[in-house]
This record gives sequence, structure tokens and C-alpha cells, in this order.
Amino acid sequence: MQRIFACALAAALLLPTTATAQEGGETEIMKRALAAGYKALFTCSATFTADQSRSEIEANELDGIYLDYREPMRSVSEANIRDRTRTVAVRYARGEPPRIAAWRSGFGCSLLPIGADPQSADRLPRFSGGVERKTSDASTAIGANVSLVEASAYQRRLEPAVSFAFDGSTYGQDTRTSAVVVVKDGQLITERYARGIDATTPQRTWSVAKSLSATIIGAALEQGMMELDYPALVRNWTMGGDPRREITLRDVLQMASGLDSGEAGNRTDRTYFGGARVTDTAIVNPLEVSPGTRFKYANYDTLSAMRGLREAMDDDRLYWRFPYEAVLWKIGALNTTLETDWAGDFVSSSQVWMTARDMARLGQLYIQDGMWGDERILQKGWVDFVSTPGPAQPDRSDPDSFGYGGSFWLLDRFDGIPSDTFAGIGNRGQYLVIVPSRGLVIVRRGYDTAEGGRFDIVSFTRDVISAIDFGDTDRLDAQMRASEAEAEYND
Repeated sequence: MQRIFACALAAALLLPTTATAQEGGETEIMKRALAAGYKALFTCSATFTADQSRSEIEANELDGIYLDYREPMRSVSEANIRDRTRTVAVRYARGEPPRIAAWRSGFGCSLLPIGADPQSADRLPRFSGGVERKTSDASTAIGANVSLVEASAYQRRLEPAVSFAFDGSTYGQDTRTSAVVVVKDGQLITERYARGIDATTPQRTWSVAKSLSATIIGAALEQGMMELDYPALVRNWTMGGDPRREITLRDVLQMASGLDSGEAGNRTDRTYFGGARVTDTAIVNPLEVSPGTRFKYANYDTLSAMRGLREAMDDDRLYWRFPYEAVLWKIGALNTTLETDWAGDFVSSSQVWMTARDMARLGQLYIQDGMWGDERILQKGWVDFVSTPGPAQPDRSDPDSFGYGGSFWLLDRFDGIPSDTFAGIGNRGQYLVIVPSRGLVIVRRGYDTAEGGRFDIVSFTRDVISAIDFGDTDRLDAQMRASEAEAEYND
């Protein structure tokens, strides 16, 4: 590849149905401005990053969205896609500039703030050069130093579960699966895609991006750029006697910053769709409770962690290329794009576009204990950190509830699923399930709708594990029969 740079189940999956779930006050014009920003950003990313057609964008990205966005979305204009400038404009009010999203190589799409003129896109951060996107991804070796085996026994056993994942009912009524990938011991043993999606089609990860952000932080710690328990994570919290100076990197990765993040911390619409900078929203709120004492799932915690990384590096070009050069390219994840706000902060609590195979590679890095070949990418012990319950936990009074580690959810209480299982989980049915004791990674991508059912990842994971157990038996029996046949032939 050409080097291009010169110089939720839980809060994660809740889809609030009313505007009161958003932060900030709501007026009719603001609702339309946010809806126009949503349409501009998703149309831009799906067009120029994912190569989707207009009809695919309407069916996948703009259908099934938050219920409170449905009505204002109908009042904004159609998306004006400008291929020459790689921008998308959507009008929302007479006399006001349209909402603008602009694409750049290596950055994907950024949303300009409300009221910005189209020329403002010229001031967005850019790399000098272009990103060479991978146009094929056919190898079944997803991990490093993989010993390939005959996978037909696994494929045969997995066929029912994988097929049912796409039927829209078995694992959740009206669910919309777009991709399933299963990797065992670093080898892709089965995959399937919906129409219009293939191995090189990136989709928005939504909150699986938080798990990628934790991975990037783990690489930064390995390189000595940050410390997990050093306070004063961002400069904005260090003035005078500001109690926020006690918030550590550990706190924000475990969703225990104690910061105010509104009624629902997973709805940060001003940042995602309003074009507000991360520094306008994520790091400005006061404390509600002492750091480390309360679990509250909040996009701002992840954004604060990545802002802390930017400030620790104090070199924007290093910061922008670090996720690619330190993690993604090393593991072969060449079809992944992290998007930024218009000031260059990664919005990596949600705005990452990644293929199902690249997501599986991310999981495989954890199966390999943060190693890739002979190189240590993640700090030693990082896998234990992200997969161990933090001191402050979600309500676990329900025996079937998920725990939370370091930006990964914990599937540690389910029959038929090993207790070391952890997962990245995102809106609209994005799942990255990692089972270290089985050397297993399961990826399910989807376009599930706000009013539809949730994909039952617990049942699907259990069924995949059960099928692989039978597949192991079938494969070993086949190997034994082949060995016996060879022995008879030699006799």
C-alpha cells in the first residue's frame, strides 16, 4: 500500500424516540438544521467513502433513523451531491446557507457548522496526497501467522445460523443484517453479505468506534504517549481548583468520568449532526458526581479520551496519521476511515467507516493479545483491562445484563458463552464479539431500524459457538478418516 502522509442491550443501543433525549434546547429551525446535517453527512460518507448509490443510501442510511428525526427530515431538501468538490449540500430554511459535508482523502466526511458557507470546506484539515483504498480483500487469513485448515466442516455447521441472521425474524423481528463474518484462530471460516454489500464495503460503525478508540489509546500507551491513571486529561480541566482535573484516562474509558452528558449520554446530536466541534461540546460540561464513582454511557467520555491523545501528542499530523500507522495498517485494516470534526478532532465515538473484515481484524488483534506477528501493538495487559469490569458498572440486577470494561461490553453471564467474551456494540446492530478462550471473532453488521427489533447477539453468538464445537468434531473425524485411509494405502 502506498504511504500517503507527507510531513448497546444497554445504553449503547437505546434509540430515544423524542427530541428531549438530545442535549440542548430544541426549536423547529434547529430540528431541521440537525436533520439536514444528518442527511448531508451520511450521504457524503456513503457516497464518497462507501460507494453507495442514491437508492442504497435512501434504503440503508436514511431509512429507519431516530424517530424524532423522521418529521424534520421530510422538510429538508434533497441532497445535492457535487462530485467535483466531493461535497454534499442540504437546505433546511429559506435564506440560510445549506448544511455542508465535505470529503477528503484519509479523513472521510466532516460536517461544517450551521451557517457556514461552502467555501469553508477549503479550510478543513487535509493530507498532502491521497489514500489508496484497497479494492479487493479475498484472503481468508485475517490474523498474523495463521495456519490455514480445511474449513468446510465449519461452514456446513454454521450455515443455518448465518442464514437465519439474514431472515429478519429468527434473531429479532424486522432486523436488517448486512454482513456476517466469523473468524477462528485467525482464519475466516464463513462470511455472507446482503445485496449491495461486499468485503470492501465500509459501513458506519456507530459505537463500535469506541472500542477502536480504546485500541488506539492502547497503542499510544504502548508507545509511552499517555498514562492510564494520570489526571488532568485535557487542558480545559486544569485551571485553578477545577475538580475535573481528577478525571483520568481510565475513568473516561470505563464510562465513569462523572461529567454531565445530558439525559442520554449516547445522544450528542450537536456534535454528530450540528457541526459543533468536539471542544465545543465534549469537554465543557461540569461534573455531576465524583470521577470513577458512577457508570454512565456517554459519547463525550470517548471524545475526551481522544482529545487527550491529541493534546498529549501536540502534533496534529502525528495525531491524524497515528490510528492508521500505529494500528489499522499494521493489522491489514485498509478499508477503514476515521472521520473528524471541522477542527480536526476525531469523532471516534461513532464516526468511523469500516468493513466487516476490518472489524474482524480489530477483534483478532485482541485474540492475539495485542500482538501482530512479532510486534507488540497494544500495551501488555491491555486485553485484560478492556475485558475486566470497571469499578462502576451498569445496573446488573438482571442476570442477563451486560457488564462494561474499558470501552467494550462484557458478555460474561450467559449460558453457552465463555465468561471471557467481550464485545464492541453499536447503534443499528453493529457487533464485534471476541471470545479469546475459543480464538473466535464474530462480526454482525446491520441497518436495524429504530422501531424494529434488536438483533439478539447473545443467541447468535451461542449458536455460532455451538456450531463450531460440532464443526471441530466433524473436522477431526474427517482428518482421522483421511489418516486411516492413507495408512491403509501405504500398507
